[in-house]
Amino acid sequence: MGDLNLCVIRGDGVGAEVIPAAVRVLKRVLPSLNTIDADAGWNCFTRTGSALPDETVNRITECGAALFGATSSPSKKVAGYSSPIIGMRKRFDLYANLRPVLSLPSYNTTIQDALVNLLLVRENTQGLYAQREYMRGDEAIAERVITAAASARVGKIALQLAQSRQKILAIVHKANILPLTDGTFRDAIRAEARNFPAVEIRELLIDTAALQIATKPQSFDVIVTTNLFGDILSDLASMHCGGMGVAPSLNMGASVAIAEPVHGSAPDIAGRGIANPCGAILSAALLCRHHWNLRDAADLIERACFAALASIRTVDLGGAASTEQMTEAVLAHC
Repeated sequence: MGDLNLCVIRGDGVGAEVIPAAVRVLKRVLPSLNTIDADAGWNCFTRTGSALPDETVNRITECGAALFGATSSPSKKVAGYSSPIIGMRKRFDLYANLRPVLSLPSYNTTIQDALVNLLLVRENTQGLYAQREYMRGDEAIAERVITAAASARVGKIALQLAQSRQKILAIVHKANILPLTDGTFRDAIRAEARNFPAVEIRELLIDTAALQIATKPQSFDVIVTTNLFGDILSDLASMHCGGMGVAPSLNMGASVAIAEPVHGSAPDIAGRGIANPCGAILSAALLCRHHWNLRDAADLIERACFAALASIRTVDLGGAASTEQMTEAVLAHC
């Protein structure tokens, strides 16, 4: 194993608390890991005029991997500001976003006696997140961009992952209402699926998929869908793994990967030392598994995190543990 380099970007709000916790766990498991700090986010924008400085981009490029905290994006358009994580996804062509959901033992009360173990693969560069918005008179227009090439490549990743799991892939779309865009997405993945004859292909409309994720998530293995749909469905699915504080994700490209917890900057609890670090820690495990190909390290981090969660809970999970106490509990099992 060669040198491993990681660009650490705390971002805004609770990112400053959970990202250092994840780095501590990574360094316990990978003592030779080299880290370099960089800045991005709303606070960075207010200080420097850029939410994603060139220096940060250069450091991510040098490292080939990053761990990013959270962004406090404004809800109204601010001149000169754009989301840094969307900027990173575009800059490094991070075309696939992996969001696993695994039942948290003794937490889930909505789905009785059912192990949830699904993986949502989200197309990460197109759709409405292409950010093509403009005004035409009093109409506010947003263009939804879908290409066959981008759909096929995210479909290939999803198919590869499904083949390594239970060999079932659900394509989620709304082609009955959006036949050109979602039809292109669905057809491109179905064409790619011809190279994976062992994988069973299912199709669901987005509304049906949302209902089934809420009521019978154990019926899913791997889901692949478009950008906005994936964002919404993965947040919904997180209810089965303990909520947003436990939900991890990984943005994957051809040569760069950026791990980030699914949760936002949580300004209501920032600075209080009670944020759940598990989403960030499990995101670091995804980086180990899918980017560095260090499966043993990923397994160790995930086992440690779930072992800690079996005996201690942060406030979001109904407990009273602090960020530091949860981090120490995970480290004790590494």
